[in-house]
Amino acid sequence: MTSSFTDSEDFLILPSVSVDCVIFGYSENTLTVLVRSEFVPIDNKINIEWKLPGNHVRRNEDIYDTASRILKEQTGLEEIYVKQFQVFSNPDRLHKRPQDFEWVKPRLLDERVITVGFYSLVNIDSIKNNQLIEVAKWMNVYEVEDLMFDHNEIFDQALKKLRYDLLHEPLVFELLPEKFTLTQMQKIYEAIFNTSYDKRNYRRKVNKMIYLISTDEIQTGVSHKPARFYTFNRESYESNKTERFDFRV
Repeated sequence: MTSSFTDSEDFLILPSVSVDCVIFGYSENTLTVLVRSEFVPIDNKINIEWKLPGNHVRRNEDIYDTASRILKEQTGLEEIYVKQFQVFSNPDRLHKRPQDFEWVKPRLLDERVITVGFYSLVNIDSIKNNQLIEVAKWMNVYEVEDLMFDHNEIFDQALKKLRYDLLHEPLVFELLPEKFTLTQMQKIYEAIFNTSYDKRNYRRKVNKMIYLISTDEIQTGVSHKPARFYTFNRESYESNKTERFDFRV
């Protein structure tokens, strides 16, 4: 939620409204979240603390424009999937840890800030390392510990919402290349739900998806039996989604 502002920028922002983004990434069968570091003084020492990317809403911005701006600033990417999931309005949300509030207080124009949570999905392989801002890194979602302010709560709610949405919307295809194998698709579900699926039950479920199109292409240069590539037909999904997407295996 936080950033510093020059005097000339102060009038451009809404001081009591911000956006925080939970940017989920996927690569090598691992689900990660993008966090950024801040240098926070604690007991006369400078500690490196971690938080979610965020910023205040500008007066001329739609709130989705703010989320898109943050995503571009953090990853260099545009036109990636982003979804609003919750508003966080606890009056004490910046006071979860006293050292966080003391650090951010000089940067605030209003000591109470309501933030809107967005989550997004990024295929990390599509991001060049030099596109990430210097203070950002990808962290395994199952190794996230103490984040600043109420960002653990924001992160937890985003992961819950992602899991729910993944069962009812075709979000998995945001993380897959244009052509993919069924195993690649299965691995994403397993990474996000932190579980493993029986291969037969999984394939039985997938085979009912009329918008999952088998191609004539198969893998090459692999040591195991080559797998067939599939594609996602969004037009077919849109025309047949009277039956709600359901991927409970």
